[in-house]
Amino acid sequence: MKGTDRLLQSWRIRKAQAFIQPGARVLDVGCADGALFRQLGEQISGGLGIDPSIEEPTETERFRLVPGAFPDDLPETERFDAVTMLAVLEHIPLDKQRELAAACARCLEPGGRVIVTVPSPAVDRILHLLESLRLIEGMALHEHYGFEPGQTPSLFVSSGLRLARARKFQLGLNNLFVFEKANGWPEAG
Repeated sequence: MKGTDRLLQSWRIRKAQAFIQPGARVLDVGCADGALFRQLGEQISGGLGIDPSIEEPTETERFRLVPGAFPDDLPETERFDAVTMLAVLEHIPLDKQRELAAACARCLEPGGRVIVTVPSPAVDRILHLLESLRLIEGMALHEHYGFEPGQTPSLFVSSGLRLARARKFQLGLNNLFVFEKANGWPEAG
């Protein structure tokens, strides 16, 4: 990763961090090299990251990183207080997104949160320019297909989660969504 990639990644992590409770156990889908866990540090009690680009499992005192794709390569027995997917959903084929959202809901503890960032489709043009100028390494741009961020709420709400927050950041070019699993609020009938 280049410096610009790290800067953008760190910005997304800071946005997500505000919604991760102290002491939480976190699943990071699309964790790359575990930057989220390093940035969260002692704020969390532990974490598990999964990413298809990981070649060998890695374990530290506070987190594990495993190779694979979520949810197929992760046992459904673990539960988490938060699931993060930062700049991941736009890489997931449309026919797999509902399954992904449902798996997030299943692995959450009651009261847990799913925290998602999704760039605007207009960002692809900017990223391609930055890549051509060699300011970024591409962040798997070949997998982007113009996912519309406005589709995000329906994916997760249909899995039984409640939309708690939706806002734009990075000059309106990125979107943050926070979903919560029932814990004291009435279920939709």
